[in-house]
Amino acid sequence: MGKEECKTMLDALNKVTACYRHLVIAVGGTSDSQNLREELKKTRKKAQDLAVANRNKLTTLLKDKTINKEDRAEYERLWVIFSTSMEFLEVDMKKALEFGQEFPLNVPKRHLIQTGMCGSTSAVAARAMSAQNMKYEADSSIDVVDLKELENEISQVGEMMEEMEMKVNVAHWTVEAKQDPGAELKSTISVGASSIGVISINEESKSGCEPTKVLAGVIFTAVLLIAIILAFCVIKLS
Repeated sequence: MGKEECKTMLDALNKVTACYRHLVIAVGGTSDSQNLREELKKTRKKAQDLAVANRNKLTTLLKDKTINKEDRAEYERLWVIFSTSMEFLEVDMKKALEFGQEFPLNVPKRHLIQTGMCGSTSAVAARAMSAQNMKYEADSSIDVVDLKELENEISQVGEMMEEMEMKVNVAHWTVEAKQDPGAELKSTISVGASSIGVISINEESKSGCEPTKVLAGVIFTAVLLIAIILAFCVIKLS
């Protein structure tokens, strides 16, 4: 029961951190707005709450001397995944801070990053927050106040990661993966409605060029070129 609960909590953290990364890349682009900054704030805090819950659960289990060798190996594997997710979250929080400082909302609108993205980002944040709709309170200084909070939270995340290493000593290189690299991409298991997207290997393979289509394209191009040459000759002779 403990392993399944840990996997569920860790899966939730991974999805929220992925949503947060998706939102961060929109800062300074055509989708940037006060709503986006609110979404970033709410998603970031949700990720931190899940991180604390994961840390407490895994720390308790890994400190338990009564668990068998197989369970301990599984918990250590989950710990490595958790610590890696925390590293990604810290990097994205630092990136959000840097972008927020470079592109404040209280200056004339000028999109310096042309990401090609447009429209609302509420759907992404709603997935992370497990909510259908997200409403925001008007706050014209969110890009000033929130950046100070973000700076403090980055320090807190760094301190938590250091504390994790001191409490639980799990060397990453000693943990063996249970799947081959990229095996999760071939899985047919549904990731649920909260996932950001679905990658289908079969669809990608079907989209490749088939030999018959390539041959037909070559023949069509050759016929077209001959027709153009003949038309040019007729016009020149006339």
